[in-house]
Amino acid sequence: MALVIISILTAVHPGALPYLGAAYESLDSQALPDGWTWEWCLQEDGSDVGAREALPKPDDPRISIGSSRKGGPAVARTMAFAGSVGEVVKVLDADDELTAGALARDIGALTAHPQIGWTTSRVLDLMPDGSLLGFEGDPPAGLMARGAVLAHWREHHRAQVHPATLCMRRELVTLLGGWMALPASEDTGLLTALSVLSEGYFTPEPGLRYRKHAGQSTAHPAHGSGAEWAARMSIIEARADALAALLDRS
Repeated sequence: MALVIISILTAVHPGALPYLGAAYESLDSQALPDGWTWEWCLQEDGSDVGAREALPKPDDPRISIGSSRKGGPAVARTMAFAGSVGEVVKVLDADDELTAGALARDIGALTAHPQIGWTTSRVLDLMPDGSLLGFEGDPPAGLMARGAVLAHWREHHRAQVHPATLCMRRELVTLLGGWMALPASEDTGLLTALSVLSEGYFTPEPGLRYRKHAGQSTAHPAHGSGAEWAARMSIIEARADALAALLDRS
């Protein structure tokens, strides 16, 4: 019997190379349910990034490495998605680490609840000194109603759940065309659109160690304020609203 594949998509830029080995180790140590396996689709954002040289086991047959013209994480993730084959798609940033059991919990939620299209989980910030910090404000564990993430976003302009933990059914990612063509918040744009199309699920156990470091895109001065931020927020909300209106008319 053929194994069911979960595709792990990772955009790689030079600043994340020091952490890529830890990302691999966190993936390699995952215990998956019977009948499942994973593939890791790495996409270099630009040429000669050096992902293969940064991996502890570059010849692992479950790993594929592609490269494309530099376009930022949205382009790289979408290109990685284009080269993937899994029925389920999971995000893993090159500088982050999965927690033990993260993939099994995602697969378990999608299997137990066939009506949902996506899952997310609690996140722990991985600080430069190695400490782990949580934060308040997670939703209740379990099913998340269609549109709940958008409603929270509209009020707070902050995602209710962390988009870096997204695990999704392939057909929904295809329908939405991958990640939004934005310099940042592209994953939040995908999350809000997914929440309009389908119910989701929130797992209260931490699924990701989200590394904090000076080189990450969220450290950029334009990430949380200014004209670029306002434009990103506007188009994310406008697309989600347009999808909701289309569904209401159907």
